[in-house]
Amino acid sequence: MKEIGQILELEALKTTPQGVYLITDEQNEILLPNKYVPRTLQMGDKIEVFVYTDSEDRPIATTLVPKVKINQVALLSCVDVNDFGAFFDWGVEKHLLVPFAEQFVKVKEGGKYLIYLYKDELTNRMVGTTKYAKFLKSNPIDLAVGDKVKFMINGETEIGYKVIVEQKYLGLIYKNELFKKVELGDELIGFIKNIRDDNKIDVTVNTASIDEIEVLANKIYEKLLREKGSINISDKSNPEEIYDMFQVSKKAFKRAIGVLYSERKIQINPNSIVLAD
Repeated sequence: MKEIGQILELEALKTTPQGVYLITDEQNEILLPNKYVPRTLQMGDKIEVFVYTDSEDRPIATTLVPKVKINQVALLSCVDVNDFGAFFDWGVEKHLLVPFAEQFVKVKEGGKYLIYLYKDELTNRMVGTTKYAKFLKSNPIDLAVGDKVKFMINGETEIGYKVIVEQKYLGLIYKNELFKKVELGDELIGFIKNIRDDNKIDVTVNTASIDEIEVLANKIYEKLLREKGSINISDKSNPEEIYDMFQVSKKAFKRAIGVLYSERKIQINPNSIVLAD
């Protein structure tokens, strides 16, 4: 059932002793138990609910809001550990199972961990994992230098903090880019500072470094206009050639033309850059 794990607006279909049955676009009937039924709800009304499975694996609706959405990561508290795995409070009545096989480190009761929520397609159950890296994308094709993004702290290194960018990609923010104490699971707003050759993302909360790239991008674009739409230099050129033309590092140059390319202003060829048609 594709509704499992979704927050949906569903229509009240009929009343039963157990609660109100809601109808989905796929014509599936899902029970909203009495304790979650608003007194003012009438048949035919629509109500926003979260759909998951109960202890007997039956689809069920609730008006409680989950602390983590499907295919996303959130910091959750472990409330129990038993022979089946670890169980987490995720905001709804039935606790979220993180099986032992899905634990990157051994989970302890009372601890807080970053949990990725996904649906097991074989059982239709919502399952959690601390091994979230395998679910994140490795090619940030929908991001460009300068983009405003939300990111989450997911670990510390000697030089900075590992982050999850837009709930999709792994990245890093350097310690000298932060001016306040951060903790695991903290969410911040920042900007894409760099997309490295290995597709890892550097983020910043400092707009000054982004502004510098925008200035360089404009400088390159203006030179293209003066040179009738083409310059004999590209991201494959050696650093000396790039510095001779623009007095910047190859790294900064690649970031700047990345901005122009994402704006569809240029085409990048092996030995040249030209204005886009």
